[in-house]
Amino acid sequence: MFENLREDLRAARERDPAARNTLEILLAYPGLHALWMHRLAHRLWEAGIPVVPRLISHLNRWLTGIEIHPGAKIGRGVFIDHGMGVVIGETAEIGDNVTLYQGVTLGGTGKEKGKRHPTVGRNVVIAAGAKVLGPITIGDDSKVGAGAVVIRDVPPRCTVVGVPGKVVVREGEPVIDLHHEAIPDPVMDRIEALDGLIKKLEERLERTHKELEGAEEKLRRAYRELKLVEERLGIPGTEEEGARDDAGDVVGREGTADEPAHGGGEAEEETR
Repeated sequence: MFENLREDLRAARERDPAARNTLEILLAYPGLHALWMHRLAHRLWEAGIPVVPRLISHLNRWLTGIEIHPGAKIGRGVFIDHGMGVVIGETAEIGDNVTLYQGVTLGGTGKEKGKRHPTVGRNVVIAAGAKVLGPITIGDDSKVGAGAVVIRDVPPRCTVVGVPGKVVVREGEPVIDLHHEAIPDPVMDRIEALDGLIKKLEERLERTHKELEGAEEKLRRAYRELKLVEERLGIPGTEEEGARDDAGDVVGREGTADEPAHGGGEAEEETR
């Protein structure tokens, strides 16, 4: 009992930079209080005593905001930082030196009996708001990013982020790294890559637009030079030729219109 207490105090001092002294940790750390009450409830649960373990768990939640089923198995040196909203299910198993932050859920995914909650290895860090669901295993020395939803096994020394959780780092160093705010964000990386691609396309479109403007200006100059050459050689311009064509069309139409009238007159004379 006293050995567990010393390990709890050591874990709080090592992993919480806000911890100032032992007395403060003993009196003002709800994560520690929740673990102590759980150990009592778990012993009674293992002894087969009905109702009382659940009442202790209920009181634990009311006092600390942390809900731990009395059947959950929790190792040594576990530290629950802040703790509000943490939920640990009946068949969950947590290894030594694990760190849990507020809002973490170690829950199930259905109503089946038997093993239905996660198994968390040693030296694991599960960041704020992460949900680890189902009878899966989180390997030793792994990290789960804030807000991640993990529904598949995670190998040892890996980092998982996203919804659903994806492994973004493999075979990391086996240390307890509390800098979970610095884990990679694959979604943001993808957005930044797409943003870079859009900028490249915009630059290419701008170059193409300038090239088209230059080609259009060259075409205007060539047209003006062609007109000057036509004027010097006395070649009629395209506008005059267009006017001639239009005049010819008009004459042709007038002639065609007169012919039926003339033919009608001849027919009238024959009738007479």
